[in-house]
Amino acid sequence: MIRFLIAILLIAHGLANLAGVFAPWTKTMQGFKDAPWLFSRNITYQSVAGRVFSLVWLASTICLVTAGAGLLLAQPWWIPPAIAGCLCSLAAIVPWWRAVVPGAYFGAVVDVIVSLLLISPLKSALLQAIP
Repeated sequence: MIRFLIAILLIAHGLANLAGVFAPWTKTMQGFKDAPWLFSRNITYQSVAGRVFSLVWLASTICLVTAGAGLLLAQPWWIPPAIAGCLCSLAAIVPWWRAVVPGAYFGAVVDVIVSLLLISPLKSALLQAIP
């Protein structure tokens, strides 16, 4: 049961990241703001830099959905894409902290927790809890 819950969390989180993929390319930014990124006030979310970061969101989506599918199918390879997806998600959220939707803050917390669990000594306990 826990395997299905974690897998659904990974897949849902990955699909939610699609908003970050599309927002810089559309006029309706789906809750995102065209605010500047963390390092410069001249670069906004709908600039070229924002569009480049949409590829980081896309990489996160692909990794997290792949990891969730791998976990659903009880494949041993699901952990590296889960870690990569969480790290890509964080890399996409942090520089645009003032521009992202409020749900992205929750996603960042999920990213940190999942990453820490999967790279810490707690990983073995987690894997034993997932049949």
